Amino acid sequence: MSRFLFPRWANLLLPTVILAGATIPLYAFFFVAYGLSPKTLEVGFQPEQPVPYSHALHAGELGIDCRYCHTNVDKAAYATVPPTQTCLNCHTNIRPTSPKLVKVQESAATGLPIQWQRVHKLPDFAYFDHSAHVNRGVGCVSCHGRVDKMEVVYQTKPLSMGWCLECHREPEINLRPVSEITNLAWDSATESSFEERQALIAKYHINPNDNCSTCHR
Repeated sequence: MSRFLFPRWANLLLPTVILAGATIPLYAFFFVAYGLSPKTLEVGFQPEQPVPYSHALHAGELGIDCRYCHTNVDKAAYATVPPTQTCLNCHTNIRPTSPKLVKVQESAATGLPIQWQRVHKLPDFAYFDHSAHVNRGVGCVSCHGRVDKMEVVYQTKPLSMGWCLECHREPEINLRPVSEITNLAWDSATESSFEERQALIAKYHINPNDNCSTCHR
């Protein structure tokens, strides 16, 4: 009777088993880490909205200023979602019978808000103040992309900690005159020189830091 439990060729499997045991957990770790990273999970997020509102039409073709709907963007931490009445300021007289406005009119009649789906959302443990950025030369396009060309808004930037720190460490890349904050077609790289952006740092007293307490309060 043979004293070996397994045939001799089974010894050839040992290096393969060791290699697989060492690499598979490592591969799984990086696969999960990449899959759950903000760059993978968030960019491209495009939820379906209850009302088919076209930013390409309103902000782009019609040129409506972002602040007409997002009234608090330069006054508070949150940009705010427009109330139903903001829509009706125009659509009481403009295409009031459009089927796209049914839920808007229902909201006005019942007093219940439209359940807009949030597109850009930071984690609860991260603090971000819209007014602090908007009033110091960081335009809407830097974080939200060319919304004026989007039929349905989607997320174009990762909004990750590393992405935010890139701007804090080199703020001149995104700075523009406050007068151009909502001009989504205005490109800092082509519309202003490096020296002009450096001057904006002094003018707006830009001195961002990368301490943890800046965003994690």
